[in-house]
Amino acid sequence: MNRPMTDLPSGAAAPRILSISFSDFRSDSRVLRQLDVLHRHGPVTTLGYGDAPDGATDHIELPRNLPSLPQTPLGVLKLGVRAYRSVEVDAPAMQAALRALGDREFDIVVANEARALPIAFRVAGSPRVWCDLHEWAPQERVHVLSWRLLVAPFMSWICGRYLPRVDAATTINDSIAALYRENYGVEPEIVRNAIAFRPELAPTPVPADTIRLVHSGGAVPGRNIEAIIDAVDELGGRFTLDLYLLKAREGDSYWGMLQQKIDASPHTTLHDPVAPDELPRVLNPYDLGVFLLPPHTPNHRMMLPNKFFDYVQARIGIVFNSAVETDRIITAHGLGVVVPGFTAADLVGALRGLTRDDVTAYKTAVDAAARDLSSEADVAVEHGILTRLAKYTRTVRKEGRR
Repeated sequence: MNRPMTDLPSGAAAPRILSISFSDFRSDSRVLRQLDVLHRHGPVTTLGYGDAPDGATDHIELPRNLPSLPQTPLGVLKLGVRAYRSVEVDAPAMQAALRALGDREFDIVVANEARALPIAFRVAGSPRVWCDLHEWAPQERVHVLSWRLLVAPFMSWICGRYLPRVDAATTINDSIAALYRENYGVEPEIVRNAIAFRPELAPTPVPADTIRLVHSGGAVPGRNIEAIIDAVDELGGRFTLDLYLLKAREGDSYWGMLQQKIDASPHTTLHDPVAPDELPRVLNPYDLGVFLLPPHTPNHRMMLPNKFFDYVQARIGIVFNSAVETDRIITAHGLGVVVPGFTAADLVGALRGLTRDDVTAYKTAVDAAARDLSSEADVAVEHGILTRLAKYTRTVRKEGRR
């Protein structure tokens, strides 16, 4: 249900906003949080996969089977010979997006991730462009050989061509912002993956004889969920593991393997996925949120994922493998355990000696830091960007320039 546009100056014309994301809006937590801010500034049209999300005034749905990268034989050939100008909008989803948009005019376009920029700069109406860089785009999937050889140079070219021209840029943390600044001369503001403060939640008591682990997120190959299951089985009955998993489109074999492991584990329970807004409440009865992500890419080494902030607002302790941004926050606030490696054995070593008092202390520290680690500061950044861009569009309309 749309909320009123409460952030407009009195008498101001609302900017027409387009949000582009080559993802399913309804399951993309970051884009949904962004949309909650966007529609307070003007009517929002969303362009992406899946059904219309709450908060959208209009929605342009792209067929799920259309890839957003050029995967046709001709497209791959063009990537191989680096004919990037001729291929930048050749992907089937890009072509569908351009046809659907036609000559519709917008005042502000939000390009979620670098791959949306070629479309953003083709939108009619001379809009202001804000690019939200969810991660370090040039090396998003460099652990995949074909991506590393063909797509990585293409993404770098897109960043070099378009990022210097955007009117605003944001990304998730200081480490990734520094890379964009050093490589492309853009100064991203920081909008973390934090979620809203949940004042109604508080730490739950830790049972005397059990430590309840939980993991939520996509069942994506490479996420190493199997290592958490193995670790819990190795630790024995003092630990339990509950999994709230969303099956990935490309992960049928991985999903099957996980189900076999779960079925064979006496200490692991699989649950249906939970809507992003419901996660803190559902996770609140647990004790420690766990994540082990091998550093296949630079983005993994600089991660600050949604689930980190889900666990914070759920008021549960945090157990993450070592990564520069999460290490800093966990250590500064005493939120939990930094696991030195990425294997089941590493996790067993990190958890085996934990006491009930240790876990209680982590949960208490998370509760104390929950407001600082909420989305309040991030939402303020987004409101500032939209106010700035909307002011420009009102000036353009007043002067009659398009």
